[in-house]
Amino acid sequence: MGQAIESLARLVAETRWDDVPEAVRRHAKLVLLDTMGVILAGSQQPELRALRQQLAIGAGAGATILARGFPTTDPRVAAFANGTAGRSIELCESHRFVACQAAVQVFPGVFAAAESRGSSGRDMLLALILGYDVAIRLGAGTTQRPLAHQNGQTALIGAIAGASRLRGLDAEQTSGAMRIGATFVLVPSYTNAVDGATTLNAAGGMSGLAGGLVTDLAEAGFLAQADAIEEALTHLVADRFEPERVTEALGERWEITRNAFRLRACCIPTYASLDALEAALAELGAPPEAIARIDIATYRFASAMRSQQPRNGFAARYSLPHAAAAIVLRGSAGIDSFAEETVRDPAFVALRARVHVSEDPALTAMFPASKPGRVTVTLQNEQQVTRQVDSARGDFQRPYAESEIREKFRALAGRSLTEAGVAALEHAIDATDEWSDVRCLAATLRAHSRAECGD
Repeated sequence: MGQAIESLARLVAETRWDDVPEAVRRHAKLVLLDTMGVILAGSQQPELRALRQQLAIGAGAGATILARGFPTTDPRVAAFANGTAGRSIELCESHRFVACQAAVQVFPGVFAAAESRGSSGRDMLLALILGYDVAIRLGAGTTQRPLAHQNGQTALIGAIAGASRLRGLDAEQTSGAMRIGATFVLVPSYTNAVDGATTLNAAGGMSGLAGGLVTDLAEAGFLAQADAIEEALTHLVADRFEPERVTEALGERWEITRNAFRLRACCIPTYASLDALEAALAELGAPPEAIARIDIATYRFASAMRSQQPRNGFAARYSLPHAAAAIVLRGSAGIDSFAEETVRDPAFVALRARVHVSEDPALTAMFPASKPGRVTVTLQNEQQVTRQVDSARGDFQRPYAESEIREKFRALAGRSLTEAGVAALEHAIDATDEWSDVRCLAATLRAHSRAECGD
């Protein structure tokens, strides 16, 4: 086993609460708050409601599914359902420098393990911080293949690391569990997103499931090859692995503090173009019917999101024409702008047909340091405005304010909880390190759940 992986395993097994700076713990609580809100809102998607029925949620106990009614089931199943829900609405946080949505894939497995064992809030939060670090550091050392989506890849190993911490595995056992996890790493295609294939979200949910299942295998005595992770990330599911990047500033730089929050329910590569569109529209001050055409030029990766006829609400989250129509017609690209009925709305259909997306090689040359977009809005009277944004709001140069993240949480959590419940959950998460048993969180959720027919 390579030294970099051993170093990660020691970090996970041996880091103490007091080793993590207070500022890091505080930021981790905000990431936890954001992730809880996203999961609660995502759980209301039609396919997630149907999934819970298929999983026969009333038959087991041990961990809570974060959906109205908050039923309990096998911890692995709960982690899978919660992770899939969190991925389903494209509002989960990500990382500023690594293509990895770590929190929504690490937290479900950590929460399930903590709840089923009655762990303290402090232990759960530390496991999230450590699992997040593993996911991002492995991602930083990995060169992904062009079509590979990050769901179920290095975040899956991060989820295993977080669960290993909660189960009290030592460094050797943790490294063994992480290596076993290399066998479970998935190969989801990014094409799923633009095609509206919601199976991509289940790939994210598999990270939480693996967190429980793989640690079971490790404790049962299953073994993996010594270089399992290096081989998988170099030859099997990715193209290159650079171990020196994994341990850069290890134990000094905490990756959870370098995350990027999202306020739009669509893919991050579209954000700069949408910022530019908002600036152009503000200058023009014209109603939607006055718009003759919208031209969007962006870098290569984002330019693939050009469908004017997305298959469903999920595909619409990866359609720049649809997101642009949401900005024009509704003033924002929030969660409701990607509902199935919105995709079919004649006003959206008509406006999407007037949005044209192309690649500009000059903008592609700015990637990955920047993820730029340029928008030209042309009115029926031929008046034109062009605006370019190189760095979208929400990234490391212009991060969202904490108040905006909290407002987002309240709106999303309110879809499953009463107003009093939203306030109680926010207060509880702010005091995570004071919980003696994380099951108090589930009790708070159940006490304030909104009723839902058939769920």
